[in-house]
Amino acid sequence: MTLTQKILIWMLAGLTLGSLINAFTPDVTFIQNFLVNGLFHAVGAIFLNLLKMLVVPLVTFSLICGVCGIGDVSKLGRIGIKSLALFLLSTGLAIALAILVAENIGPGKGFQSTQNMENTFEAPEAPPLTQVIIDLVPGNPLAAFIDGNMLQIIFFTILFSICLLMIGERGRALIESVEKLNEVMMQMVGIVMSLAPYGIFAIMAQTFALQGIGLILPMIGYFCVVIAVLIMHVAGTLMVLLKLLGKVSPIQFLKKVRTAQLFAFSTSSSNATIPVTLKTLEKRMGVDNSTASFVVPLGATINMDGTAIMQGVATVFIANVYGIELDLLDYLTVIGMAVLASIGTAGVPGVGLIMLAMVFNQVGLPVEGIALIMGVDRLLDMLRTAVNVTGDAVVTLIVAKSENSLSVSIFNDPNAGVEKSVRLPHDVMPGRQI
Repeated sequence: MTLTQKILIWMLAGLTLGSLINAFTPDVTFIQNFLVNGLFHAVGAIFLNLLKMLVVPLVTFSLICGVCGIGDVSKLGRIGIKSLALFLLSTGLAIALAILVAENIGPGKGFQSTQNMENTFEAPEAPPLTQVIIDLVPGNPLAAFIDGNMLQIIFFTILFSICLLMIGERGRALIESVEKLNEVMMQMVGIVMSLAPYGIFAIMAQTFALQGIGLILPMIGYFCVVIAVLIMHVAGTLMVLLKLLGKVSPIQFLKKVRTAQLFAFSTSSSNATIPVTLKTLEKRMGVDNSTASFVVPLGATINMDGTAIMQGVATVFIANVYGIELDLLDYLTVIGMAVLASIGTAGVPGVGLIMLAMVFNQVGLPVEGIALIMGVDRLLDMLRTAVNVTGDAVVTLIVAKSENSLSVSIFNDPNAGVEKSVRLPHDVMPGRQI
């Protein structure tokens, strides 16, 4: 049984158990305290911390290896421009598709809310663009690494790597040391991934024990439209881009990216999924480390296809609920705002709500309407993150193919990089033959 199959089985088991607890024992103190908020919470939190523990050192070592592996600053700039352009293109296509589908289906028409329509919602304030640009440069690199500020970490690491190249042969020993450290980190990723089925089971069980399937029933129209557009974007838009620009098999890609998608779905964090995304692209799909280590962290920070889709559907939904007519110019404004905000608010906590509040203010929708959709947002966030990670992988493959840093033979090999059981070294019994 492959790791992906194990994760899927345990994830479904957690979803089922959590839903049953929510439906039949929501008020049983022992189950809630010992299982839901005790065992499930502890195991899930430990697993998430294990993933987050890997992110900063893995991105740092991998990015240094990647930049030094490219060896050419002009090529590095070319990869960066291609990646940024493709991320903006996919985000624009995602929200345009969301608005088109939502406008035709019309979620929210005749909606009867069980919540108070005057619910107050405190929208986080978006930082000015000048402050976002200033914050790209870490005043204290050590603080950036401690806080896990990915944009600042990426900026500092790329600058450090370029300077490492500039000193020539004197930096060779340090580069070789970093390459060895990167191998150690990838081994740690393998060990953590072997624990994934059990951590994901705990996360899913706790999530659905607290949220419950029944939460989505009053919002079923909005919920289903968002899911439909997310699926259409992955199966349609992204696969068309992969086929036209990457010239590789979308079916083979979808088979190999499942592990990263499941991790993203269960953790709801693109950053926490970076180790898995990198390993999937490098080992399973044959992308060179020099490209994957640069594009993946960048995508995990600024690529927000799933969030853009939520914004598009939410805009149409809230407009229908409040009976507000939006014209073509309003929808074009929403598309432009979402694309620009995906970069302008990158790395800011609560980025999804900030972006949505910015969009609502721009087109004259009541910001308090966000309170209506927050109930089901936790479940949709899991799906959005899986779409974001899929977009990261697609863009990385397209850029790698354009830079001749993709091994087509590894990509086409269905068994390449398949996870095997992780066995820790142990002493061999005397006289035992191996």
